[in-house]
Amino acid sequence: MRTAPPRTPPTSSNATALFERHRAAMLGAAYRVLGTVGDAEDAVQETWLRFWRVDPAAVREPRAYLVRAVVRQALNQVRHRGRLRESYVGPWLPEPVYGTGPFGVVPGAGVRGGDGSTTPEPGSAAELAESVSLAMLVVLQSLSPAERAAFVLREVFGLPYAELAEALDRSPEAARQLASRAREHVREASPRFPVDAARHREVTERFLAASRGGSIDDLLQLLSPDVVLISDGGGLRRAALRPIVGRENVLRFSAGIMARPDVSRLEPAELNGRAGIVAVSGAGVETAVGFRIDGGVVTGIYVMRNPQKLGRVEPPRYNPVIL
Repeated sequence: MRTAPPRTPPTSSNATALFERHRAAMLGAAYRVLGTVGDAEDAVQETWLRFWRVDPAAVREPRAYLVRAVVRQALNQVRHRGRLRESYVGPWLPEPVYGTGPFGVVPGAGVRGGDGSTTPEPGSAAELAESVSLAMLVVLQSLSPAERAAFVLREVFGLPYAELAEALDRSPEAARQLASRAREHVREASPRFPVDAARHREVTERFLAASRGGSIDDLLQLLSPDVVLISDGGGLRRAALRPIVGRENVLRFSAGIMARPDVSRLEPAELNGRAGIVAVSGAGVETAVGFRIDGGVVTGIYVMRNPQKLGRVEPPRYNPVIL
């Protein structure tokens, strides 16, 4: 059970204000490493329990300091919860959120240190939002925890290698190599011909229209021949226990999910900053679907059915986008 931050004496009010100012950035960093909002919130809470007695005047760059600290807490969680992940039923997917969540676009990315190393320029809002997309989170989860943390700290938040080394308890050269491996893996796993948000929405809307009553040919034209569908039911709802590969196989599985009697309608939704689809029943969202789109065709479909990871995906008419 999560507890509220401890009551702090008046002398810590500056620390409290400083922490709250950077909470969204910390939550975003932890979410990218861990893949679930609840675990990210726990990492932020643990960071607060260590920070509230800190004298803010002694912290030279608060945002970089706090992001490093929360990523260390996130790595601790990964180590402690590794066995739970190993016993998970079927594929594990990141938890989707409606809109961009409270952390998708991180203002002021690219905090610099003073070691003189070359660091990436701060990303645009679109690039930062993409770093929290379901497709990117799936790629990040394929990295080792250390590589994932290195990518988030270096590529998303722009920390220099000296600070990256400190956060990961490695030498600067080892940290540089780790970040390089992570960056190369992400590059290889990313779409060859990425699309912008407008094109992504167009393809998703065509997929939705075809699913609602279009022809099989309409769907086939949208799917890559080697499309991969990954579904996460967590052992609590029907889902495939292994990834499904190929257009015909994906179509058969998708038809079974979309035609379930407990699904009253399919609706468009903003999931992790990109267009997606939710299947809604009288009880709320039963399924959330995100897409990986490469050159205008769907190459990856991510189907979340685990009810424990649908708490932040609500019918569009109830849940505004949080920026």
